[in-house]
Amino acid sequence: MKSVWTIAVKELRSFFDSLTAYILLVVFLGLSGFFTWLFGSDIFFIGQATLQPFFSIAYWTLFFFIPALTMRMIAEEKRSGTIELMLTKPISDWEFILGKFLAAFLLIFIALALTLPYYVTLLFIGHVDSGAVWSGYFGMLLVSMTFISIGLFASSITNNQIVAFLLALFIGVFFLIIFNVLANNFTGQTALLFNYLDLSTHYESISRGVIDSRDIIYFLSLSYFGLLLAEMSLAKRNIVE
Repeated sequence: MKSVWTIAVKELRSFFDSLTAYILLVVFLGLSGFFTWLFGSDIFFIGQATLQPFFSIAYWTLFFFIPALTMRMIAEEKRSGTIELMLTKPISDWEFILGKFLAAFLLIFIALALTLPYYVTLLFIGHVDSGAVWSGYFGMLLVSMTFISIGLFASSITNNQIVAFLLALFIGVFFLIIFNVLANNFTGQTALLFNYLDLSTHYESISRGVIDSRDIIYFLSLSYFGLLLAEMSLAKRNIVE
């Protein structure tokens, strides 16, 4: 775990040194704040003390931001050749992947933590279902884990950042949109399968305050599978070399 933490700290520091973290935080807070308080189905429009407008916009904002964050994490190291130096050190491919994952997750955690003033503000506006709020944040963290693992896998199979970004979006679209469309166009066991694969079904359940172990297992399994594929991609590269 020491190696994982070392890699995570190094990567997190690079985010702030390159302004990546600042840009992500400013744009994320700006967009989420605008759509939560000022535009569309904002809190004042629906007339309820709820953070559902924030969770709805943050869900899609992170869908684009996380691939932009992860696209360079492995692809750039492969392009520049620094990954060769990194993997000659006494760390495994799995520790390398976990370190990258932890760095991205911590940055997203910071971004979500900076939106807690939204919750505090709601407490002064009216009665707030705190359970739904905290479960919504929990759901956002689970979704972020999934997006990060997909992004790292995409970044691990190419040395081109743009390709990694587009590939992560392409894979993510299946879990956010396509599986849902397929579930609505099939019946029986096939429909149930596509419905289970649909990420939005699991997220919406958690964001409403319903914590189901099946939803948690879904996100954790998908995250683990994405990281495993990324690790296998690095291992395959080592075998080829």
